[in-house]
Amino acid sequence: MIENLKTYAFNADRPLESYKKSDSGFLVATILLWGLGMFTLVICSQNYASRLYGKPFYFVTRQLISSAIGFVGFLAFCFVDIKIIRDKFLAPMCLSILLLCILTFVPGISETRNGAARWVKLFGGMTLQPSELAKFGICLFLGNLFEKKQKALNDDDVTMAPGAFGLVLVTVIVFAQKDLSTGLFIFVLGVTMFVVAGMRLMWLIPTLIAGGIALTIMVFSEEYRIQRILGWLHKDEPALGQGINYQSLNAERAISSGGILGSGIGSDFVRLNSIPEVQSDYIFAGWTEAMGFVGVLIYIALLIFFAWKGFSIALRSKNRFASYAAFGCVFSIVFQSVINLGVVSGAFPTTGIPLPFFSLGGSSIMVTLAMCGFVLNASRCTDEEEEIFEIDNKNSYTTVNIEDIYE
Repeated sequence: MIENLKTYAFNADRPLESYKKSDSGFLVATILLWGLGMFTLVICSQNYASRLYGKPFYFVTRQLISSAIGFVGFLAFCFVDIKIIRDKFLAPMCLSILLLCILTFVPGISETRNGAARWVKLFGGMTLQPSELAKFGICLFLGNLFEKKQKALNDDDVTMAPGAFGLVLVTVIVFAQKDLSTGLFIFVLGVTMFVVAGMRLMWLIPTLIAGGIALTIMVFSEEYRIQRILGWLHKDEPALGQGINYQSLNAERAISSGGILGSGIGSDFVRLNSIPEVQSDYIFAGWTEAMGFVGVLIYIALLIFFAWKGFSIALRSKNRFASYAAFGCVFSIVFQSVINLGVVSGAFPTTGIPLPFFSLGGSSIMVTLAMCGFVLNASRCTDEEEEIFEIDNKNSYTTVNIEDIYE
């Protein structure tokens, strides 16, 4: 019977190939990284949470609540049409993020920790770190700008001043929050997106000069930043290294003690960690101590797979806005992960950059999941011109070869 049916025609309002599915590989990588991060938080934070709050799962519970909110953002940015995100929500979202960043300087609304006002108070004792949102905002803002200017990026009558101004403005605001590492990270993220978009490097020279001057001023304006750099350069000198870099030195000892296979996850998933506040920026040291070099290889392999699938989506996307913004999102997550690993291993000076999916932080996990949702959306969106179809109910049909279906 099949041999007699060579072709089969049916009416369709659009070509069959235009219906695209999200990239399942990137989805799997996202879920695995989140799951691995939650597992690491479970085994590394219980002892410290019990001593501090009397509740072994205090940090885990907070991270699960933040993850639930993050997955709502993940679904929203995954399923809402890219065109709607760009036309309806992009401008209000960017303005809201900018306003939240400014609110960190308003007494009574902002919350100060360790002398830095980086958080905005919310209901129920919850706080929000706007600089984390700014990472996503910069990706969307620059992606939209580059799409509009794509055909004339390097023409003399086209200026990238709005993009450079927006990037510098956000960077300066974050610097003013006494958050040098995040401000510098956002600046590097933006400059990288400029380069990837095809801008001539000569257009970036004024921005790079301004950024370099600002960075130098910020480093030498605070004594503790100079001490961190000196401590990193002179780790073996007690007067400089062991006092300032106490946390990083303990992290390095924990990593070295893990060996090849690790020292195990402990009794009943409870580890006795010697790293202060192991649940935050140095959580990967706890994972390495427990799982050893094998655990490090597992994480790196998963991160490489995540980066490969994410950058592939950005390169394949026919929608320029989605392509640029998706690249920025993936680069932000991967580059941030590399910086954190460098800090934990002692290759870089101590910073306040968390490890995506792993470090405790509501703002970080929510933004990370929202970014991943957007990248998944980009994996199935098409060029706007391809979304316009002329439908003729009488003559339009798609021919499918039955033999191809059974192959």
